Amino acid sequence: MSAALIIVAILLALVVLFLISAIKVAREYERGIIFRLGRLLPQPKGPGLFLLIPVVDRMVKVDLRTITLSIPPQEVITKDNVPVRVNAVAYFRIVEPKAAIVQVENFMNATSQIAQTTLRSVLGQHVLDELLSEREKINAILQEIIDEATTPWGIKVARVEVKDVEIPGGMQRAMARQAEAERERRAKVINAEGEFQASERLKDAALVIEDHPIALQLRYLQTLLELGSSQSTTIVFPAPIDLLTPFLDRPGRAQS
Repeated sequence: MSAALIIVAILLALVVLFLISAIKVAREYERGIIFRLGRLLPQPKGPGLFLLIPVVDRMVKVDLRTITLSIPPQEVITKDNVPVRVNAVAYFRIVEPKAAIVQVENFMNATSQIAQTTLRSVLGQHVLDELLSEREKINAILQEIIDEATTPWGIKVARVEVKDVEIPGGMQRAMARQAEAERERRAKVINAEGEFQASERLKDAALVIEDHPIALQLRYLQTLLELGSSQSTTIVFPAPIDLLTPFLDRPGRAQS
């Protein structure tokens, strides 16, 4: 009787071990790639509960969530021969779990290597000013090239962002001097433009006064009014002879 109980206990233990090794659970964002005797099954398993054949089946889990890949700093020589140090970040996810496992040994390492070489290649084709001012354009080029290279691995690259661009100290000082010179040039241009517009207005005023001499007298009287509002006790001003002519030409003075 005791031998029969021992056999039953052993069988139950084997059944429990079988169930533990056979029952698998995949989360909503996971898929199980199954190899049965080394052959890839057509459909991935999951999400949820599914069974595997112990010893016969081997499962590799694949995460379908977006992965953030930090691209290490790269030493780059720009098109105008400026050495810069650039790092970036890439966002991608797996859209074909089978390809990500079967087509490449390690998709994370392979994607990182492709991103590094692409970053050096693309930035080497642009001058420093483009790297600093046309960041969105360069990001789009990087994303397109990396995505095309990783498509056979079942990977979709959603975005690539250039993070930091480190420029040598000497180049930074030269750029600061250039920016200062540019600001001075703009200030001089604006000042010259203002003087030109003022001279144009003065010319127009002179033409008006030439056509209407009374305007000059009105301007003279306005100037006198402005001088009269000052705190000075004595004001000496010239009187235009045209204003005194009517008094000098009186008939009584002519007869005397």
